[in-house]
Amino acid sequence: MENHSFVQRLIGRSEFGPLVLLVVELVVFWAINPDFLSPQNISNILAFTVELGLIALAMTLLMTSGEFDLSVGSLFGFSPVLMWALFNSGVTSLEVGLLIALIVAALIGLVNGWFVTQLKIPSFLVTLGMLLVVRGTALFVTDGFPQRTWSAEGSWLADILVGDFYVGPFRIYASLFWFIGAAIILGYVLTQSRTGNWIQAAGGNPNAARARGVNVNRVKVGLFVLSAVMASLAGVISSLRTSAANPNSGTGYELEVIAMVVIGGTALTGGRGTIIGTVLGILILRVMRNGIVLIGVPGLAYNIFI
Repeated sequence: MENHSFVQRLIGRSEFGPLVLLVVELVVFWAINPDFLSPQNISNILAFTVELGLIALAMTLLMTSGEFDLSVGSLFGFSPVLMWALFNSGVTSLEVGLLIALIVAALIGLVNGWFVTQLKIPSFLVTLGMLLVVRGTALFVTDGFPQRTWSAEGSWLADILVGDFYVGPFRIYASLFWFIGAAIILGYVLTQSRTGNWIQAAGGNPNAARARGVNVNRVKVGLFVLSAVMASLAGVISSLRTSAANPNSGTGYELEVIAMVVIGGTALTGGRGTIIGTVLGILILRVMRNGIVLIGVPGLAYNIFI
């Protein structure tokens, strides 16, 4: 009887469906192409998972509060461009350039939150406008050309964020541990803390939350800042790993990130979110992107599968 009850609870969890889908994906792609589960390919999947994954984790909290952020893709491209532009011009060190990029991202998130909470403009419109402003600024500053990045070789910042090592045949980047740490911390915040209760209340019934003393506006502004900073950090990590800083990087990432969060079980309308589900959603889409290429489907068909 207890086993039956456990199975019912397991099936009833919002993460059960995404978990089954992920397992099916792994089995199908491996059956078609056994190289799919090779150490090299698994290492590649994990490397690419981290960057969009960091954005998706923050987006989970924001969407749980009932808001969206469509500017994350543009920040993903803008922040490394800003960091490298400052460094290559000799104005700052690489580390200070990163700090400035994160501060600028936080200010952009603050502006997004202020427009949404104080002017009552829907977050869809506010962040769509910010997407265009940030992307346009990145293209204007660089004339559309990538920034040179080879000067980062051997820097301690690169080692901390994207340093790599081998565990047996698997190549692991340090960024994977940043992702795991962020998932654990944000998962705890969302499910085990008072702040998590505020976030869910802000998305589920904001009027009732206000009546109970929750500062809904402050919660949402803080989450917009978190979303922007995580997108900025993800862009820098990607730039250091690939030795590239392209102002067009991150184009379309905002919708892919939202898809990851929703597939994982977070409600589009707010009030319910799951970090575990988001991690599964991240893996589902990254495995899909990788797997369809390995089985011979053109990579451009990825959006059709989503």
